[in-house]
Amino acid sequence: MYLLGYDIGSSSVKAALVETQTGRIAASAFYPKKEMPIAAPQAGWAEQDPAMWWENLRLATADVLQRTGAKGDDIEAIGISYQMHGLVVVDKARKPLRPSIIWCDSRAVPYGERALKDLGEDYCLGHLLNSPGNFTASKLAWVRENEPELFGKVFRFMLPGDYIALRLTGEMTTTLSGLSEGMLWDFRENSIANELIDYYGIDPTTPCDLVKTFGHQGQVREEAARELGLKVGTPVTYRAGDQPNNALSLGVMNPGEVAATAGTSGVVYGILDTINYDPKSRVNTFAHVNHYPEDPRLGVLLCINGTGCLNSWMHRNVVPNLSYNEMNDLAMQAPIGSEGLCVLPFGNGSERMLENRNPGCSLHGLNFNVHTQAHLLRASQEGIAFAFAYGMEVMQGMGMDIRKIRAGEANLFLSPLFRQAIADTTGATIELCDTDGAAGAARGAGIGAGIYQNADEAMQTLRIVDTIAPRDSEAYRTAYQQWKALL
Repeated sequence: MYLLGYDIGSSSVKAALVETQTGRIAASAFYPKKEMPIAAPQAGWAEQDPAMWWENLRLATADVLQRTGAKGDDIEAIGISYQMHGLVVVDKARKPLRPSIIWCDSRAVPYGERALKDLGEDYCLGHLLNSPGNFTASKLAWVRENEPELFGKVFRFMLPGDYIALRLTGEMTTTLSGLSEGMLWDFRENSIANELIDYYGIDPTTPCDLVKTFGHQGQVREEAARELGLKVGTPVTYRAGDQPNNALSLGVMNPGEVAATAGTSGVVYGILDTINYDPKSRVNTFAHVNHYPEDPRLGVLLCINGTGCLNSWMHRNVVPNLSYNEMNDLAMQAPIGSEGLCVLPFGNGSERMLENRNPGCSLHGLNFNVHTQAHLLRASQEGIAFAFAYGMEVMQGMGMDIRKIRAGEANLFLSPLFRQAIADTTGATIELCDTDGAAGAARGAGIGAGIYQNADEAMQTLRIVDTIAPRDSEAYRTAYQQWKALL
């Protein structure tokens, strides 16, 4: 028997089949094999057709079923992970009225800024735990003002994962965690954020019905079963945004635990057990998958824009003839601190953790008589590691005691230099794990279906492939303080 997990990204859609009893990933697949297109009708816009997600989900499902020989009857439950903060609007026939405005679309920024000013920081930070920003509610406010005729036809609005659940089950539902990521949940009142909805002129009946993150969210209807080769009635029992789901995938559920990724951008997602926020709004705070009003679990999300893209830029322009492994080996030939060379890695737009400043990427202390390719490469990876450490200081200021960081064995975490630099600078132990978002969604479905009693049981087969313990490194402490002084 299997659990089926989906991960709806903006680049691809992944599916994974996990064996229920062993927790082993039996098969995984992603489609398309090239990145899904993102339409940009105007500068700063980013849209995708929800039908494209469904078509690639269909292909990925067929792939994993074919590889394992599994039938629809073999699947006990389905879980969904999805790209956060997007907007899908549907009419009464449950059809999308326009392309989805996805997470990286910035057109709604002015709407969130006005809401913060008009409603005040006491409400926005005290109740929503964030500025309304460029999140789902603000995107809907943009549609209301700029596409009024279309807005008049909106029956329900939803997140990308809610739309996939709709296609599977025919039911229009969302989760508390999902509402919080859209700035639609009032943590102080433990209810829909009615004051923000009223401010934006949104009909209070247009949010989807609330279901539990873990639990029965509907069952596969006949049309979807026919398209996907699944069994009618298979339950959908879990749904979460990609970062909360990544944390679940890594077994990060308790206060002080942290999940990290370092792809094109870097993300640190830590768990807090008190209702709190950063007064400068340098990080985002959402309901984690195991949040309950009587037992809070908040996911504090830090995003660093210029991580993997700086590393790849260095690869292309400094050592184009080396592999990434060879590049990492060369970087380690320079000493800790790169003999005074510092890199600020912020070359990919404004940084929320720097209060929306855009300082750009810059090199400091370059000495033509001392520094080599190795120093440039090391200083770049150290600069990225220091940015992670700086952001985690913000999270610690909110009361988070960071002792353990878990990450997938991928991207920059493949670099021994990078991961040791983070461990030594933060004092936290890093555990690298063999998992992905689709497998995490499948295991989440097992929790929601009652197959596993809790996350500990669901993740007991999670394989830790490497552990990086922090060292008492005066050299890194000195280098980090020098780097911070440049900010």
